[in-house]
Amino acid sequence: MSSQTATAKPDEPVIRCDSVYKIFGDNAQSMLEASGGIVDAAKFHESGCIVGVNNASFEVYAGELLIVMGLSGSGKSTLLRCISRLTDATAGNIYVDGEDILSMTSKELIELRRNKMGMVFQSFALLPHKTVLENIAFPLQVKGISTDDSIQRAKEMVDLVSLSGRENYFPRQLSGGQQQRVGIARSLAIEPDIWFLDEPFSALDPLIRKEMQDEFLRLQSVLSKTILFVTHDFDEALRLADRIAIMKDGIIEQLDTPANIVLNPATEYVRKFTEEVPREKVLKIESVMDPFDPSEVMSDMTVSKDAIIETVAESVLNSEKPVTVVDNAGEAVGTLHRSKVVNILFGEQTS
Repeated sequence: MSSQTATAKPDEPVIRCDSVYKIFGDNAQSMLEASGGIVDAAKFHESGCIVGVNNASFEVYAGELLIVMGLSGSGKSTLLRCISRLTDATAGNIYVDGEDILSMTSKELIELRRNKMGMVFQSFALLPHKTVLENIAFPLQVKGISTDDSIQRAKEMVDLVSLSGRENYFPRQLSGGQQQRVGIARSLAIEPDIWFLDEPFSALDPLIRKEMQDEFLRLQSVLSKTILFVTHDFDEALRLADRIAIMKDGIIEQLDTPANIVLNPATEYVRKFTEEVPREKVLKIESVMDPFDPSEVMSDMTVSKDAIIETVAESVLNSEKPVTVVDNAGEAVGTLHRSKVVNILFGEQTS
């Protein structure tokens, strides 16, 4: 990116969207202006417009993995395309590292994408006549990096995504999961600060999909990218996300942590997403623990705040006294009472 680009401070968002709208149709702009920002999707549809994104405002911070999810037609992919400016928003502001990307020239936008953004889509879009190494090295060569340096970088990416031994395979010689790994490696080769993934695993069968989710979590633990990840799969969202934005008809119905979405759905639409979720398989201890009270008589047992409830439920239920919840340093940060676990396992809602 150009030298005048400001780098976001640690406490400032990497991405910020302020009242972003994307409405498709010849008279979209005039209708939006006439609406005063209060967009009724049904009325716009009657006038020949389709509302893709409706007044989206949120922030994404460095190293955060935000999943945008919803059913088909909810606007999740359109929002992602607006933020990467593959599609121009109808109204609003989108900032990347403090710069309004809607005011960027084509040259500045190309620079931004080449140097700060990586993108992975459902279609792998690999070049069939190039090997794995050549596919991964290609975007580096487009940037003007020498063949030797780009191939060396591609080899590092092959190791990162566990494709060693297949460097010289062509795409047709790879499984779907392996092709997806090449796509991920290619997008990571340019060392993007921001990573956009649009339904990257949806074309894979369930076993390979689980494998790719594991791989993705491993990569994120190593790389700590700022990620916007689009999916229609709620289980996938719960498994991967730091926060989840659930969309319907272009509107973000709720943006919250997976635990809060499961425990406190903001709307009836969100509640329907969560009603079949086995909470004990999703929620961590920290989401249901009480504040630590040093005067309380405790069990000798301790549990990690990051433990999934299902993994410790039996032990906690067999303990007559409350259990101390500890952080990674072993310090007491909360108390877990049996009643909370019982509510999660058998009750409709936690108290």
